[in-house]
Amino acid sequence: MVLVGALLVGLLAAGLAFGLGLGPVPGAGDAEAGNRLESALPKTGQAAVEIEGMGGPVAGGERKRVPIASVTKVMTAYVVLSGHPLRAGEDGPSIEIDRTASNESGNRDESTVYLGEGQRFSQRRMLQLMLLPSANNVARLLARWDAGSEDAFVRKMNATAARLGMRDTVYTGASGYEASTVSTAVDQLALARAAMREPALAAVVAAKEATVPGVGVVRNTNRLLDEPDVVGLKTGSSTPAGGALMWAARVPSGDRARLVLGVVLRQGGSEAGLDRKLGAAFDGSRRLLAAARRLLAAQNAAQSAGDGL
Repeated sequence: MVLVGALLVGLLAAGLAFGLGLGPVPGAGDAEAGNRLESALPKTGQAAVEIEGMGGPVAGGERKRVPIASVTKVMTAYVVLSGHPLRAGEDGPSIEIDRTASNESGNRDESTVYLGEGQRFSQRRMLQLMLLPSANNVARLLARWDAGSEDAFVRKMNATAARLGMRDTVYTGASGYEASTVSTAVDQLALARAAMREPALAAVVAAKEATVPGVGVVRNTNRLLDEPDVVGLKTGSSTPAGGALMWAARVPSGDRARLVLGVVLRQGGSEAGLDRKLGAAFDGSRRLLAAARRLLAAQNAAQSAGDGL
């Protein structure tokens, strides 16, 4: 009877999963096959996705280094917090806006926040200004504040990437403005995994907006946060990078929520404007998230059927 029951559960789980085109569900006999999300991967660019507790990442597309634009700022925040950690509810030290950051506020060809020389903001507020509206001038200021110069900070970024096993990543600036900052979806997924273990970073990127005294309301560029269960992380877009998105969601699965992480790079056609490129990154990410939800739902259904035997 036990053997028959186990067989029925395995068949039910496999049938649900194959009906979705995602391969067998983990626990139905083949964990690796169960984590197959290839059918939902974008047809252009590159992408990687993983579901907590269900094996390594699934990746597809061009396996080469490409510009990542403002997705870079996740590493900037991670390095800053590594050297200047913030506890829950803590704002951290006050940081003064220097002349360079103030002057860069007016750069028309990049994303910035208007700041006045001599203004002061807490470290947490500076992270909000960098990660939500994606202010390049704030990213570079945080780099100078942390390491004395942006060049010195970039060395810390690359050392951290090496420590995280990101072998195909090269950072050349703190903001991602430079097309010479390159990486892969798989490498950035490794960073997303580390970033979501940093509570202060995770809290900032989960917010749709924040009110920063002296600046006003700043809104998150990550429209994927409108989707249920999405809790971050960071957008990026530029002509050389196309549309890029690193994202995280906590999807209900039985009596727990599983962390689902994804990265899509180089989205949108070469002739598309930046809004359409970023829109393509959102669309590709929604499809991956939907596939992950279906896979988890199939696993839950199989588990429930097994519990009922």
